[in-house]
Amino acid sequence: MIFLQNNYENLFELIKEDTKSKARIGKIITDNSVINTPVFMPVGTVGTVKAVDQRIIKEEMDYNIILGNTYHLYLRPGMDVISHYGGLHKFMNWDRSILTDSGGFQVFSLQDIRHISDEGVEFKSHIDGSKHYFTPSKVIEIQKILGSDICMVLDECVEYPAERNYVEKSMKLSLKWAQDSKNEFELQKQRYNHKQFLFGIGQGGMEKDLRIEYCKRMTDMDFDGNAIGGLSVGEEAEIMYEMTDICTDHLPKNKPRYLMGVGKPENILECIERGIDMFDCVLPTRNARNGQLFTTTGVVNIRNSKYIMDDTPIDSGLTNHASINYSKGYLRHLIKTNEILGNVIASQQNLSFYKWLIDQARYHIQKGDFIEWKNYYLSNYYSKFAE
Repeated sequence: MIFLQNNYENLFELIKEDTKSKARIGKIITDNSVINTPVFMPVGTVGTVKAVDQRIIKEEMDYNIILGNTYHLYLRPGMDVISHYGGLHKFMNWDRSILTDSGGFQVFSLQDIRHISDEGVEFKSHIDGSKHYFTPSKVIEIQKILGSDICMVLDECVEYPAERNYVEKSMKLSLKWAQDSKNEFELQKQRYNHKQFLFGIGQGGMEKDLRIEYCKRMTDMDFDGNAIGGLSVGEEAEIMYEMTDICTDHLPKNKPRYLMGVGKPENILECIERGIDMFDCVLPTRNARNGQLFTTTGVVNIRNSKYIMDDTPIDSGLTNHASINYSKGYLRHLIKTNEILGNVIASQQNLSFYKWLIDQARYHIQKGDFIEWKNYYLSNYYSKFAE
């Protein structure tokens, strides 16, 4: 593996800000890759982006960063295995950047089989029911073993809706865990031959003042980057946009801003407008496996019978991946018959579309007409829904 040595003092280089919005373009520079922002990061929960080979993700789609998940990798294959291979990069043969979630979201979704305290959270494995304990220091230790380029602090993701009293209590706990995580990150040794960075995660539910307070406190902790958590958890899109807007107003400009778990194409473009640099979501690959395709001309439900005899390309607007070689009719056949190749082609299509969409956004921010392009594109894109 060849490492790029990061000669920059900070992880992030801001290149240009839009004059009509908070949209911006920049670069995240790790020892493993240079990542142009805004960026969408494919989710590789257990060391793989479902149904897509790492070579395709790198060489055909040109993604420079993907995600892994601390919770899932900790349970399987386990840290002994990852350590044996020399970290997650070598284990999965991926020589570009990796961001690992802390596992907090997965733990807190297990409401019936976990217990929270000031020190951390005890939970039962969803695989075999065995008991485990995540503390801020434990989560940092796991991510040090994984060797991810960007690590995340342990936090509590509050469900929606939630009472203000609980949101405030949870916010204080997450702030404590954030500081504990940072302290542990600075204490623990570097395991592999590349630098690791640590992001904080902003919480505060849908309470404006709590979001502002959290962002200010997180800024004072001086993380390498700042994430916004606890959104896209069932709230209306307009609330998500409002909370995102508030957060980016109170996060430093010289560090990357990461909106976790978002999302749909329109969510991504709206939040780029509000100053977000980084996104991730399982939606492109999950929806692909259910037969929903994102294309440059609209959303396609490939299971629809109208595509039985359709010999047109899946997406003639994309030319950099294998799905251009196949017709809609053939892909429908594969999906309907549950052939594995159907999931492969559909997943490649959706991830290629997301990469294309983000590239277009960056181009139009650079050009200076991002807002006009975004509004025109979304109004046309969603008028072309294909059932």
